[in-house]
Amino acid sequence: MEPTLVILAAGMASRYGSMKQIQGFGPGGETIMDYSIYDAIRAGFGKVAFIIRREFADNFKSIFEPKLKGKIATDYVFQEMDMFTDGASIPADRKKPWGTAHAVLCAMDCVKEPFAVINADDFYGMQAFTDSADFLINDCTETNNAIIGYDLLKTLSAYGTVNRGVCTLDKIGNLAGITERINISEKDGKVVCEDNMEPRELPRDTSVSMNFWCFHPAFFGYTQKVFREFLQNNINDPKAEFFIPIVADRFIRDGGTIEVIPTTAEWFGVTYKEDAPAVEKSLRELINKGEYPERLWS
Repeated sequence: MEPTLVILAAGMASRYGSMKQIQGFGPGGETIMDYSIYDAIRAGFGKVAFIIRREFADNFKSIFEPKLKGKIATDYVFQEMDMFTDGASIPADRKKPWGTAHAVLCAMDCVKEPFAVINADDFYGMQAFTDSADFLINDCTETNNAIIGYDLLKTLSAYGTVNRGVCTLDKIGNLAGITERINISEKDGKVVCEDNMEPRELPRDTSVSMNFWCFHPAFFGYTQKVFREFLQNNINDPKAEFFIPIVADRFIRDGGTIEVIPTTAEWFGVTYKEDAPAVEKSLRELINKGEYPERLWS
């Protein structure tokens, strides 16, 4: 069974300042998502499901349907505030969706096969898609999922600090937990976190999560169970968010395994507007090397 690619594209990009998910960075106006989908098709994925807000639907379809028709099946999932809340009353001051794990949960009805989850605005590299497809086809089970691990140094921005999920590995290299570290940057050749946590300095090759996950469809039911408990404790907190690492940590504590698949791929993305020229330059370099065509879909 061909795996599905689930793309998280419902966020509003507060630090970036605009809807960067559909901004063109490639020479033909390609979005970063275009390159992820192109790599996914080459790796053997059979469908892409976009998780978006309902008001973005027409815009997304007008951009992606013409170029993806006949190349890969597409589906659209709307992340609504009241989905999977079991009729609970949502406080009026709740203005934003429940977070990335809730977004994934919203895809439960349209994804029935092993699937990968990625961010819309991150470039992950071909190797990540090849490795994830291999895992999803051959090794993914109800009790064994995976995450693609990136070297921390390769995920920093030259224009400001970043937040990263720092992976702790067990003795055999599986995920033991993820700690969200904030205000990370490189200073004087060292990678430091200015978040009042220890250690302040992190090794340059620390494995971090860039939100590239590989899940068995049974993970939906598990996530729904954890989300019910999350709501009981957090429904009145307008800023509480239900992130994928929350579910992943609980999954591990309950006896599941999450493999960490290391990659040497050079990640890049657009945390800040100033990152945009660097993304365009990186794509141009990959095109010049022959890794991508000048126009992806022509």
